[in-house]
Amino acid sequence: METVRILRNVFLRTFLVGAGIGLLFAVATLAGWNLWMPLGARLFHTDEATVTMATLQFFVALRFFLWFVVLAPALAMHWTLKAEATRSQ
Repeated sequence: METVRILRNVFLRTFLVGAGIGLLFAVATLAGWNLWMPLGARLFHTDEATVTMATLQFFVALRFFLWFVVLAPALAMHWTLKAEATRSQ
């Protein structure tokens, strides 16, 4: 049970750190969009729509990873530990 508790804590902390970094990326992206987006489009020889789509896909993938790969197992472990604690009392 101690291993499951440690693993749950790692998943929860990974979710919090990932959400914080994702929020930082979102703020930086929105703050510098007008300045950096044309430069990125010119640097990678593409148009604004492609850069916008790549940015959107990044944030969708980050959200999917944080919710379904990190948070869902952490919540499952949390509920399992809670059920075991209730059952042992």
